[in-house]
Parts: sequence; structure tokens; C-alpha cells
Amino acid sequence: MANSVWVRLSQMKDASELMELDHLVWQRNNTPSVVQWNNREEFLRKCPPGSQLVAGMDDKICGYLGFDHPTPLESNKHVLEINIAVHPGCQRMGIGQKLMEAVKELAAARGVRKLSLRVLSSNPDAVAFYRKCGFQEQGRLVEEFYLDGQYVDDILMWSPVEQS
Repeated sequence: MANSVWVRLSQMKDASELMELDHLVWQRNNTPSVVQWNNREEFLRKCPPGSQLVAGMDDKICGYLGFDHPTPLESNKHVLEINIAVHPGCQRMGIGQKLMEAVKELAAARGVRKLSLRVLSSNPDAVAFYRKCGFQEQGRLVEEFYLDGQYVDDILMWSPVEQS
């Protein structure tokens, strides 16, 4: 199945599908604040074309991986912070893996040395996926969020980028 998955940089025409994907994916169990876009313009300001890798099958977008530098500092340009979302009906089909491979290639081509991400401790499937993709824990913000009656850690993970 993973062989029929395509990956490319996001385009203006993807905005509506990506907004819908955010609505489907980001729920109380996997994010401290559910993503809600008020309109297409707001989405495009936050996620301009080319700031995400999108993956799909046939003509349907099934997932994305957003990336950006954590700060505007020149001394932090070697790091990309990422976030990933895969449509619930398309999970465990190799889409997330393809997106991770693609961002590592893109990062290497841009001279990036480190990928970082944050994941809630209440999302063990995501933590396991990131570990499978070569990420390791670099820190933990203990009881950082109070969600649905329980304190949840925010796990900080990272992966080195192999330079070609």
C-alpha cells in the first residue's frame, strides 16, 4: 500500500482539504487545544503553501507533515520543528512513514541537522510511532497540561538528520 502513496509540498489548492483533516485528526486525546480554523485565509496565514508536506493516494490527501524553524534566530536555523497528522481512516497504511522519510530528505537538502516535535504522554501510539521513526526523548514537561480530569506530560522528542 505504501508504494501507491505520493508526497509533495503543500499548495494553495490544498487548504480546504488540510483544514478538514485538522478537524478530523486533532481531538482532546492528542492535543492540548483542538485546532479550529475560522476561515481559509486564517489557515493560509498560519500554514502557507510549501510549509507542509502532504501525502495522499490517488487524488485524496491523507496526511500532512508541517515544518518550521522553532524561532526566527539564525542560531536556530539548523532545527525544524514538525507536526504530523494522518486521516483516521488512512492510519497504519505507511503514510506517516512516507512523510517522515520525505521530511528527513527535505531537511538534509536544506542543511537542517535536527528534527524536533512535541507529543502528549496520553498518546502512546504516537510516541511509539515516533520512536519507530528514529526519534528519542530529549525532555519532558511533567504535568504540563490538565486534560479531561488528568495531568498529562508534554514529551519533547528529537531525531538527528543524516547529512548527505
